[in-house]
Parts: sequence; structure tokens; C-alpha cells
Amino acid sequence: MVMEHGADKTGPARDDVMKKQLRAELTADRSLRAVEERELQPAGEDQPDVARAPDTVFRGGTPLGMTEEDVGIRSELAQHLGRSIYPADKPTVVDKLRRDHAPDRLVALAERLPAGELYPNVQTIAESLGLATEHRRS
Repeated sequence: MVMEHGADKTGPARDDVMKKQLRAELTADRSLRAVEERELQPAGEDQPDVARAPDTVFRGGTPLGMTEEDVGIRSELAQHLGRSIYPADKPTVVDKLRRDHAPDRLVALAERLPAGELYPNVQTIAESLGLATEHRRS
């Protein structure tokens, strides 16, 4: 094995200098990207504000016939239930929400579902809970 001894060799002191330079680059209040087109663009003025906190109500466009709360609850149900449980009955839905550590308010809603029904998707669960659903054009 041949060991090279040249000017590009680094040691602990040079490593520390390079770390400081990299840290300064990363914490600088400017972009590190070389190509400007790849910069993240801010949202347009016509875009709805997005709620960033997980415990807040969904903000954004709502379909006709639904409130923001209806959209938020249905979205949370869909997120915690996933697609693999359908068709599902009430005990399956409640059990899946508990296993997924869903918020207590979602589990309480699911416990209000009528027994003996088979739900093919989250839309039918929302309808059974009395949530408004969007009106589709015929």
C-alpha cells in the first residue's frame, strides 16, 4: 500500500478549520444553492394560509357543502385509518384508531358509529357520523 504525502493532506487542525467554515456557510442568512431556479419559492398571494400546528383546524379550500371542521375531521380520520382496513365495521375502525394513537376526539366519534354497518371508505364513515360531505356534480 502506497501512502501519499502531499499538500492536500488534512490533519485535525485543518479539519477544525473546515468545520468552522462549513458551519458558517450553513448558518449564514443566504442561500447555499448555486442555481437560482432551484431555490424554494414562497407561496403565491392567492394561496390559502396553511395551519402548521397539528391540533388546529384545517385551513384551506373547502368543497361546497362542507365546513372547514368537516374537512379537517375527515382528513384526520383518513390519515389514521389508511386504506388497508376497508371494508371495515365499527369495531375495526375504533380498534385501528386506538392502535394508531389517534386523538381521543376521533375515537369518541368512531364509537358513535352505528353497529352492524360495513364501511367501504372514509366518506361513508363521515356520512354515518353526520359530517357534511361535498356535493358532486352529476
